Amino acid sequence: MRLLPTQFLDVVWFARERLGFEPDEAQTALLRAAAPRVILNCTRQWGKSTIVAILAVHHLCVASPQSLAVIVSPSQRQSAEMLRKVSGFCRRAGLAISGDGSNRFSLLLENGSRAVALPGNEATIRGFSAPSLVIVDEAAMVPDAVYRAVRPMLAASREGRLILLSTPRGRHGFFHAEWTSNRPWHRISVPASRCPRIAPEFLEEERASLGDMAFRQEYECEFADAREQLFSRELLSTALSKDHSAWNV
Repeated sequence: MRLLPTQFLDVVWFARERLGFEPDEAQTALLRAAAPRVILNCTRQWGKSTIVAILAVHHLCVASPQSLAVIVSPSQRQSAEMLRKVSGFCRRAGLAISGDGSNRFSLLLENGSRAVALPGNEATIRGFSAPSLVIVDEAAMVPDAVYRAVRPMLAASREGRLILLSTPRGRHGFFHAEWTSNRPWHRISVPASRCPRIAPEFLEEERASLGDMAFRQEYECEFADAREQLFSRELLSTALSKDHSAWNV
């Protein structure tokens, strides 16, 4: 196994010099974050999967050799797409990769680290133990049962990381619960207005086309009520309140 230069320890240097990727301010903050639990609530087209794929490559080849990274998403296709990004960045960094010989959607590095992409299916993910990195992509659409099956994977990893990334999808499910909880997550929120790659003119067009509620959810990182819901959660909460003064009638 080849020894890597000490500069590789700097993940931002790694992204710029080895991968040719220039992170913006918010992406740099994510790369610098060292917290074991990270949750990204970001606009569409910010580059969530891309920047987390860079984190995964750095983790596998530098930060934690001979480790396992598990990628979970709502579907096998989506998980495989992130693995493809990880694979592409590995090649760009000059790292030799192959399949791990056991899993169809996987890669193995020369240092013994590997990554496996799995669908959002509770039954198919329980056979993996002690990963040092677990990534849940499009987390707002992953079933709660899958999330409950994923978390115990990290029980034996003293320094295992869990990264949730998604655009909101209503005020329900574990992604919303974790984002609004008081648990010690490192939270990063990036609305479209803070993404230098999205033009204001495009956002104006999207707001007019999608409507205010959908726009706020897709581009402003808000957990909006479902479109089909007749009454908002706030209105239902007020109606069920025992404090009749809250009805304001």
